[in-house]
Amino acid sequence: MPPDAAYTRVMGILNATPDSFYDGGRYFSPEQAVSHVKAMAAAGAHIIDVGAESSRPGADPVSLEEELRRVLPVVEAAVATGLPVSIDTWRAETARRALSLGAVMVNDITGLRGDDAMAEVVAGFGAYCVIMHMRGTPGTMQDNPQYEDVVADISIFFREQIAYALERGIPKNRIWLDPGFGFGKTVDQNLELLRRLDEFKSFDLPLLIGTSNKSTIGVVLDMPPEKRVYGTAATVAMAIGKGVHCVRVHEVKAMAQVTRMCDAVLHGRTDEND
Repeated sequence: MPPDAAYTRVMGILNATPDSFYDGGRYFSPEQAVSHVKAMAAAGAHIIDVGAESSRPGADPVSLEEELRRVLPVVEAAVATGLPVSIDTWRAETARRALSLGAVMVNDITGLRGDDAMAEVVAGFGAYCVIMHMRGTPGTMQDNPQYEDVVADISIFFREQIAYALERGIPKNRIWLDPGFGFGKTVDQNLELLRRLDEFKSFDLPLLIGTSNKSTIGVVLDMPPEKRVYGTAATVAMAIGKGVHCVRVHEVKAMAQVTRMCDAVLHGRTDEND
């Protein structure tokens, strides 16, 4: 699952939760979740990202037992599609169980800081991992976030966590980076982050971004989450132009078209896009 310079990967989001900001409760039952996984696969997703704990601002954590109950049947169904599956969790045990079922990536919003055993689990399975930047926790991250320089401060965090991952046996070619759009940033900080995404190319690692339907888009456009698809498309196009390798999105069909068009402009048409 290494990135391909000729096209942008689309990561489809599946929240098996009752309280996510955009689709909370929509795919909470195993039957609903399985149906949505199949729909995203048909719509052009390259990766399915499955999570069972909301990370919206102010969200409270769920227990390990509840996370496993929600997520494992969905991971199993997602793996059955044949697409690479990412498990969106900060808990090492949840990651271990999902990887045992065939998931190949751990998308950790804490950047390997939330559970001391996470790096060992990732290394042991030879899995990919996404190191994401977040200030605080979902419950506290929007409490007056301040930075000297948002991009420079995130870059310091990335350097530290990449070194941590390498020390614990995760190969560099298994590490992806996510600057955490919307995670402990103001609207202006998020917009600056998007403008300056290309500065993270200095790490020479795949870059993932998740802007889909987030509150920054809502503030700029004065739109509720369900009407932010055009704003999301603009941020996805901007991110691709700045060099991201993967976009994490809710509306897979629409954003797959955005990525294909951007890729054709940037790289010319490829077999992937024909």
